[in-house]
This record gives sequence, structure tokens and C-alpha cells, in this order.
Amino acid sequence: MAQPFSAWYFEVPIVTRTYATVVALTSLACNLGVVSPYQLYFNLDLIIYKHQLWRLATNFVYFGKFGLDFFFNVYFLVRYCRSLEEGIFRGRTADFVFLLLFGATLMTLIGPFVNILFLGSALTFMLVYVWGARNPHVRMSFLGLFTFTAPYLPWVLLGFSLLLHNSPVTDLLGIAVGHVYFFLDYEYPRKTGRHLLRTPSFFVWLIEGGGPPEEEDVSDTEDDDPNFRAPGGFEWGEGRRLGEDAAQPL
Repeated sequence: MAQPFSAWYFEVPIVTRTYATVVALTSLACNLGVVSPYQLYFNLDLIIYKHQLWRLATNFVYFGKFGLDFFFNVYFLVRYCRSLEEGIFRGRTADFVFLLLFGATLMTLIGPFVNILFLGSALTFMLVYVWGARNPHVRMSFLGLFTFTAPYLPWVLLGFSLLLHNSPVTDLLGIAVGHVYFFLDYEYPRKTGRHLLRTPSFFVWLIEGGGPPEEEDVSDTEDDDPNFRAPGGFEWGEGRRLGEDAAQPL
């Protein structure tokens, strides 16, 4: 028997659920004509000179009007945002929110130079990159045509986007920011033992009401958990660890 939507909805962890809900409500408001996308897009001049500060946030929650592209983007947002929140960020809500804020801040600083009006897709691509980089041994399948390991997922999606004649700028921005975060949060501490990127204690207190964030074991990934199941959905989303049978389409 199919799981009721309400049951599935409340199983989604709080950060992913909140972000996805705001995205859906924003697109609904635009479809109904309550809000115009022109009131939401990223424009540095309007932010600075007209004090329209809401644009710093709203450009991350509009994925276009309802359609195939919208549902495609929301699918990846929910799948990989949820996978990170329930995986390596389990019990570390403040760290996960800090990841999102770090990515959004860096993209906002770069945005004026690449002329991207809505940065939500880039933020989603960043999440896909971070998930893939932290799960290097998960095998995935793309439309049943070929298999690859998770770190190549952003590049496979980028290639697919190019085949559809879409601009690669947004995807490349997400990949670049995701790599910066992955290096600062994982690679650099693993090699040097020093952490350059830490969630501020006041932020942990604000989000979780607790003390400083716990030290993460940077040698651990979701792939070390024998019960971990990579996020699925379309045929390219089902993953298995290397050494198991090839990834199966859903």
C-alpha cells in the first residue's frame, strides 16, 4: 500500500522539509499571480540602492513555474538535501544549515559576475556535489546506459544538461562552491588535522540550543554504513556500493 503523502512529508527532516515547502509555496504564489518572479530575482543594484534585501533569500527559493524543469530540480533538492541531512549531518542540524548558508553566501558574492538571476539550482548542484564527494564508492546508473561512482554524478548531470542545450554556468557554479566546501570541511582537515571551517558556537546555540558542534570524524562517510542506501528516484539515482551488483533501475 502506498505511503500517504502526509506521512512521507513529516518523515522528511526539518531543514529539507522547510526548504522544499518554501520552494513549493513560492512557485505556487507565482503561478497564481500573487507574486511576480521580477520581485524575487537576484539584482545587486536593487538590493543595495533600493534596500530590497529579501532578494538575497528569494532568489534561492524560486525554481520556475510548475513544469518538468521545476519538478526535476525539486526532486534533486529533496533527494540530496535529505540524504545529507539524514546521513553525515545526522544530529548536526546547525552544521547542515551552516553548509547551506556558506554555499548561499559564496554564490551571492559570485552571482554579480556570472549574471545568474536565480541561484537555487546552483545550491542544489552544490548539495549533489558534496553528497557525491562524501560517498566515493557508491555506484550509480544513468538511464541504464552506463554506471559510474557518486563523485561523477554532478558531471554526468552537467553533460546531460549540455545535451539539452542549457547553459552550464549555473551547474558549474554549484560544482565550484561544493568543491570549496568539501575541501575546507573534509579534505584539508583530513590532511592537516586543522579545521578552517567551523560552525560558530552561537549559531549552534541558536539552531540547536546546545554547546559547540561535535568534532566530526572526517574519515567517516555514509558509505561505511552497511545499512545506507543511496538516494534513488529516476534510474540514475539508485546507488550501490562497489563490489555489489550493478545499480538497478527503479
